[in-house]
Amino acid sequence: MTDTTTLDLGPQTHVVARLAAGVPDARLADRTPCPEYAVGDLLGHLASLAVAFRDAGRKDLGPTTDTAPGAAAPSLPAGWREELPRVLGELAEAWRDPAAWTGMTRAGGVDLPGDIAGAVAVDELVIHGWDLARATGQEYLPDQAALRASHAFLLAAAQDESRGGGIFGAVVPVPDDAPLLDRAVGLSGRDPGWTPLTSP
Repeated sequence: MTDTTTLDLGPQTHVVARLAAGVPDARLADRTPCPEYAVGDLLGHLASLAVAFRDAGRKDLGPTTDTAPGAAAPSLPAGWREELPRVLGELAEAWRDPAAWTGMTRAGGVDLPGDIAGAVAVDELVIHGWDLARATGQEYLPDQAALRASHAFLLAAAQDESRGGGIFGAVVPVPDDAPLLDRAVGLSGRDPGWTPLTSP
């Protein structure tokens, strides 16, 4: 896996915040590439994971870092249009501290090394950014450094036989010469060709 310890999450959190700002209220019930999430659910998940990984980076362990991701359905905060960009900014700021990437921390109720937690945060931002863009018909131009880190993280996970291949689901085969984003999306268990019109 590529070294993420000097990666600035800010450019990718800005991408996600811009995508969220482009979501009209009328699209909140639309489906996404995550079968269990509508657009509103996905935005709620992004808000909660931003808080959890912000606190993991700060080593501020407690309820936000102890709760497993699937423990409850994500809820969209009433003031999410203001709250989501704020907590995304706080997430990026927390991981600008070199100490965030060292030692142990916790996220999703799992104790893990700081550098792995940071890699997971980057991957969540990249892949869920794609989910949001694809579900709402927006152009997606992820931060390239974050995309490379996400792809490396997902590739390592897919090659780890103890995981059974893939983190989010069975890997979707993608040609070796496909764009890096498509390869990362496939490794995450998603079809890079997904659209709301072609989804079941």
